[in-house]
Order: sequence, then C-alpha cells, then structure tokens
Amino acid sequence: MPSVLFICLGNICRSPLAEAALRAEAQRRRLDLIVDSAGTGNWHAGEAPDERAQRTAMRNGVDISGLRARQVKPADFRRFTHIVALDHQNMADLRKIAPEDATAELSLLLDHVPGREGQGVTDPWFGDEAGFDVTWAEVTAAARTLVEDLSRAR
Repeated sequence: MPSVLFICLGNICRSPLAEAALRAEAQRRRLDLIVDSAGTGNWHAGEAPDERAQRTAMRNGVDISGLRARQVKPADFRRFTHIVALDHQNMADLRKIAPEDATAELSLLLDHVPGREGQGVTDPWFGDEAGFDVTWAEVTAAARTLVEDLSRAR
C-alpha cells in the first residue's frame, strides 16, 4: 500500500494541510493509502495545527484539529514509500538526515504539479488567513496529481 509523509519545518501549517488534502482526495477517489505529516524541527511536537490552518481546512470540509505535530524520524525513511518536502530547505534537511538504508522516494510536493516543478509551497506562517488559502490551493492541486500518480503505479 502506498504511504506518503509530508514534511515542512514545524508540522503545524503546510504539512498538516497537505496531509488533509491528500486524505480527502484519496477518499474521494477511493484509493487506500497511509498519509501522515511531520516536521524537520521539533519545537511544536505534540501541538495541534495552527488555528489558521485548522480554519482553512474546515472551510474546505476537512477537520485537522486532531492532528499533532511530530518530528521526522530515521525510521520514517523506511516506513513510508514517499516522503514529500514542501520546500527546498526541508528537502535539503531530509537529505542530510536520511539513513543509508532509506527506501522512501523523496520529492518536492509541487514537483507533482505540471508547470510548478521545482517550486516550494507558499509558507503562510507570517501572513494572514489569505496566505493559508493560497497554501490550501497549492496542496490540493498536488493532492489531485499525487492520487492520479499513485493510482497508476498500483
């Protein structure tokens, strides 16, 4: 079964939104997969997603209030088939911490969206609610193409 782990810095904004978008799209398309999210940093471990992220997800029909931030672990590189970074810095950090026996395929999230390859997902942390809507649009577009790609690979 495919499994996807989304990675951002603190695991309270972008990666929980990506997790929510992929879960919703997979459910809509009836694709069984495991989805989770984590951060490269640990300072938000155990915290719920940012309230702005929660409101954005809820406006789009997804409740993420039960998610809790965690830090990526070396075992994740063997547990998941795909580890997807939301920006270049997190991708660089993942490459540094990946164990030698890692089996997960690493990618940038927007590499899965035609015409957006090589771009990072907008970080809404320092902005207002509108920035979270932009992030939601980006992760939702990626979720659609990821589900298509994972469905074809089965």
